[in-house]
Amino acid sequence: QVQLEESGGGLVQAGGSLRLSCAASGNIFRIMSMGWYRQAPGKQRELVAYIRSGGSTNYADSVRGRFTISRDNAKNMLYLQMNSLEPEDTAVYYCNRFDEAYWSWGQGTQVTVSS
Repeated sequence: QVQLEESGGGLVQAGGSLRLSCAASGNIFRIMSMGWYRQAPGKQRELVAYIRSGGSTNYADSVRGRFTISRDNAKNMLYLQMNSLEPEDTAVYYCNRFDEAYWSWGQGTQVTVSS
């Protein structure tokens, strides 16, 4: 079982930026398509962005053009660069597999955007 640990969240004003990181414990990470997810209070968890093992990416309409997902397979790391943050981006952010055969969820990292 791969362990996932997210970090990099925080409190930021609207228009600001944050870079989230996700550390994966197993080398199988390198062949998996990975996603960033978020869950806001009272809402279901939603997919924000995903990246395939070869590097192709896709984004939810709500973040396209503002967020960038990337990975470093040599380090078993996944990243999410978030720019032009909006209060609606406030949520706990998680990383996990994209194919829904999820590994155990990490604790996530809280992102709070003030207006």
